[in-house]
Amino acid sequence: MTSPLKIAFIGVDNPHGAGWRDLLANLKTEFQLSALVPHFDGSIASLEEKYSDLPRYETVTELIANAQFDAAIVAVSNRYSADVIEELAAAGKHILAEKPVAGRTVDAERIRQAVDSAGIAFQTGYMWRYDDCANRLKRMIAEGRFGKLISVEAVYATSDVNRRGPAHYLFDVNESYAGFFSWLACHHIDLVQYITGQAVKAVTSRVGNFTETSVAVEDGGTAILDLDSGAIATLIGGYWMPRWSGEVRWTIRGSKRWVYWDPSKPDTGGSLEIHGPQPQWYAMEETYDAPVDSTPGYGGGPGVELLEDWLAMIRGDVETCRNTTESMLTTVRVVDTILQASEEGRRIDL
Repeated sequence: MTSPLKIAFIGVDNPHGAGWRDLLANLKTEFQLSALVPHFDGSIASLEEKYSDLPRYETVTELIANAQFDAAIVAVSNRYSADVIEELAAAGKHILAEKPVAGRTVDAERIRQAVDSAGIAFQTGYMWRYDDCANRLKRMIAEGRFGKLISVEAVYATSDVNRRGPAHYLFDVNESYAGFFSWLACHHIDLVQYITGQAVKAVTSRVGNFTETSVAVEDGGTAILDLDSGAIATLIGGYWMPRWSGEVRWTIRGSKRWVYWDPSKPDTGGSLEIHGPQPQWYAMEETYDAPVDSTPGYGGGPGVELLEDWLAMIRGDVETCRNTTESMLTTVRVVDTILQASEEGRRIDL
């Protein structure tokens, strides 16, 4: 293992590609970008000039055969992710895979098998697991401060299909297999299970095209997830806003308290509005504002923590990252089930 670790970047023009590269720059003494595989038909429109002289390879096979590197960031479309990760894992390269990692359960199972068999360090791009407010909510639930968990309600609406254009690979069923639930709602599907510490045991859903622009994948919808404890999680959202914009908010309700989470509250790093019990005449009311995060790069401070967690696994300091092959597979399976439940018009048990 070199110091700093030499990192190959696969998928230069991924929508988050430049953000990942900016994030790496926060840890210059730990990571060194050393080689590129453009992917996306060779496009490098977003490539920064400071990386323009790095060795470039057309395929992962060429990369492995010719470049000296320890690990790879994989940011390719769902269509290619399993093939790319299998090849890297077989070569013993540590892997950080952009979410959702895979577009279908069968591919996620291939990835888990390849990574686990190789014994390499594996991390995914589910950065919300490193968010301050998310982890405070997780701790509240684990410590029983919600009492009996009743419901989780998550909203995630963002810019419509026309912002990128219907021809973008994210809306191409052959490249992505699914739409909004695979690319964006996957964050909340993963996070519901992480924060509550519970598995999804059944799914009911309705997804499809709800805007004026039709694409071959779903532009959004709603899903009801039954959790182990009997609590329900409701997710609603889509590519529904007619400009570059986003709306994200959560409500968690329990028998002892309820909390509104606004991850985008101005001048904060996210905010929790906490409403607690009123045993006598005085009710517990509190607002927690996380500190403003000005860290550059994709995901900011949580993104840096994610990279540090991956580095710790590579060094053998921790057994697994906070994201694992199993958590990745579980999220992909839930996405698949949401699509199936909507198509078949029924509740499906997992």
